[in-house]
Amino acid sequence: MSVSISRRLAVAGAFVAAAIGLSMPASAQTVDEIKAKGKVTIGMLVDFPPFGITTADGKPDGYDADVAKLLAKHMGVPVEIVPVTGPNRIPYLLTNKVDLLVASLGITEERAKQVLFSKPYAAIEIGVLATQKTAIKEAGDLAGKRIGVARASTQDQGVTAVAPKEARIMRFDDDASAVQAMLSGQVDALGISNVVAQQIKKMAPQNNYEMKFVLRSQVQGIAMRLGQDNLAAWVNGFVDTVKANGELNAIHQKWLGTDLPAVLKN
Repeated sequence: MSVSISRRLAVAGAFVAAAIGLSMPASAQTVDEIKAKGKVTIGMLVDFPPFGITTADGKPDGYDADVAKLLAKHMGVPVEIVPVTGPNRIPYLLTNKVDLLVASLGITEERAKQVLFSKPYAAIEIGVLATQKTAIKEAGDLAGKRIGVARASTQDQGVTAVAPKEARIMRFDDDASAVQAMLSGQVDALGISNVVAQQIKKMAPQNNYEMKFVLRSQVQGIAMRLGQDNLAAWVNGFVDTVKANGELNAIHQKWLGTDLPAVLKN
């Protein structure tokens, strides 16, 4: 074989190797590598209050922002928060635009095929809201009560599944209409998420609304790339630590007005 042919084959082989390398998943990133880089880059939703919001001066804020800042503090590096959207948050992670996601990402089997989840650090709960004086402790107590829900919503399904036949489920076009019905006294209780419930409490603090019982929970995890086992071990240790020392509970109290839900205390 001539030198020129060998050289051409070598060049071709290099191109093939490069192409294979580009098609392979991103290499696992360790905590030491992040520290060596000098900062941790975290993707976060900024349009999902109270988990992700933007302040008047354009800075990310909310539950997830506080968790991201706390994570960076425990790691000992500055944090760069990168705004992401629902559709692009996983692509941002998989293409190395961010080191990890603290982006209200619900843990599901389908998503776990794409990303590596930490232990849950947050949860959205669907439950039944009413005033403190309303005698409701469990599903059976809804008998004879008017319960408002957004039609065909998760809370509609949850309330319908447990309400006794003596309950009157009143279905509205959306959460806003159901909330208005609650505030105006058209319904005795409301099937709603804890996120919206917190907003209702702020709107009408004089009514002393409280979540009477929980219908279902959707836990959220910090997401990393598959294969980032070193980073995942550190993140899981971080989640355990901030649950145990009360730092995560303080963030939950700040943004949701309640202690961490039971589903996060395990």
